[in-house]
Amino acid sequence: MKQELIDLLCRKSFQYSKEPVFKLASGRMSNFYINCKPVTLNPRGMFIIGHLIFDAMKDSKSAGVGGLTFGADPIAVATAFVSGLKETPVNAFSIRKTIKDHGIIRCIEGDLKKGSRVTIIDDVATTGASTITAIERARAEGMEVVKAVILVDRQEGGLENIRKHIGDVTAIVSRDELLACWNVLNKDIQ
Repeated sequence: MKQELIDLLCRKSFQYSKEPVFKLASGRMSNFYINCKPVTLNPRGMFIIGHLIFDAMKDSKSAGVGGLTFGADPIAVATAFVSGLKETPVNAFSIRKTIKDHGIIRCIEGDLKKGSRVTIIDDVATTGASTITAIERARAEGMEVVKAVILVDRQEGGLENIRKHIGDVTAIVSRDELLACWNVLNKDIQ
């Protein structure tokens, strides 16, 4: 399944240029850009991602899986769905980027209780800042964060930064794996 995910990400989500033409959220320019949404919102992508993330977190005994909206949301839903299929239910949850100012004021949406063991997920890690924010917010809401799983590691220090906040961090796919796939698919135009 992992190789199929790499192929899907490479065809639908990964862009590469010899010159740094892609502006990142940090403002820095990069040679490559990864937008996972075309794959995380794709039926086959959801199926594969749900299985791979579930397999990566199943030993954590997490009651919930989620992260900052919107990058983590389709991944959390796919993982929760697979957990139900495997008869080991894990609830999806979403962490708001800004706390709503009406109704019950909270930053986490989902069916979890304080003290629940959770796995934080994200679609891409560059510096790890959004994953770290999700970890901090989940803890502030009383969750016990036991693991972090990143779909794509850009290999720019993000996983190392996340490890400063939680020791159990893993990535499903690396930038090097995507670049290797891109090179094979684009060997005729290089």
